[in-house]
Amino acid sequence: MKLARYTRDGRTTIGAVVDDHVIEIATLDPAAPRSIRELLAAGPAGRARIAQALKAAPRGTPLAQVKLEAPIPDAQKYLAIGMNYHDHAEEAARAGVPVPKNQLWFNKQVSCITGPFDPIYKPRVSDKMDYEAEMGVVIGKRCRYVSVEQARSVVGGYFVCNDVTARDWQFKSPTFTLGKSFDSHGPIGPWITTDDEIADPHALQMQLWVNGELRQQASTGGMIYNIWQQIHELSQVMTLEPGDLIATGTCANVGIALGKFLQPGDVVKVAIEGLGHIENPVLPEPQHGEPLQA
Repeated sequence: MKLARYTRDGRTTIGAVVDDHVIEIATLDPAAPRSIRELLAAGPAGRARIAQALKAAPRGTPLAQVKLEAPIPDAQKYLAIGMNYHDHAEEAARAGVPVPKNQLWFNKQVSCITGPFDPIYKPRVSDKMDYEAEMGVVIGKRCRYVSVEQARSVVGGYFVCNDVTARDWQFKSPTFTLGKSFDSHGPIGPWITTDDEIADPHALQMQLWVNGELRQQASTGGMIYNIWQQIHELSQVMTLEPGDLIATGTCANVGIALGKFLQPGDVVKVAIEGLGHIENPVLPEPQHGEPLQA
């Protein structure tokens, strides 16, 4: 299934996307949870009921008539791995950045999460705003000490993300967190594609364009540490919860390597085979000083 969170006529709800329509989950199963995070936590049996009901469901609402929102706006964790594609690690090494000998993890604070087609804002305090096309993974089962062999069983699904980064802030803090966590710098979506729909998440084509110019292109098979190794590593340290988000790394040709940083007026599109695409305009940060998200 493709699980979406969307707004229509001022009302936000969750639904299942079928072709170019979305069907509200509550009409398929009135007892179903009202958020995707809670739906994942409810386990596979609840999702199976919804999948069965979809077979006889009417077409629902055209996607063109709704606004797609961040599918999981209330994640407890948003974790991301650095330099996890062979070509990106080589790119970084050429620039004098040492390649880590182990998995390199950092937080994106969950306040950065925004919708798949919402603006991303260039901070007034950064002149080096960059893009990173990435495949996201959402945890579907509470877990700890997960083996590599068992890791797929705790995956809820996959999504498209852009690990927007303020490079100047990233490099002045060794944890990366500040440079990775500006408001609006975590667009995700357009929905959650459940694991059963993806035969091999390590064999998908990933692309990123800025203003129609193809900047990044790679197979998700280019990871140094695959998804199962990532989940194993993280679960040695912390309990992973349904709805926790993982960004699995980016490929070569990030903006800093090309000398091309994002500017207001740019439009960034990220697409991953089988998962859809997100597309975000770059705007200057508002000057009023108010938070960008509620």
